[in-house]
Amino acid sequence: MKLMQIISAALMASALLMTLPGCDSQDGPMEKAGESIDSAAEKVGEKLEDTGESVKDTAQGNN
Repeated sequence: MKLMQIISAALMASALLMTLPGCDSQDGPMEKAGESIDSAAEKVGEKLEDTGESVKDTAQGNN
């Protein structure tokens, strides 16, 4: 059950990353805020993927 929650969270983070790309080259405060959000979402997605892999490896080791 926990593995499914982690996988679901990783998929949602990935979907979020695909919907957040900013516009071309604008250097306003909203663009900078968007870039910060993109960066944070990407880091969260990477951590969730790492956690999912760790859980998967642990589960496979216990079989």
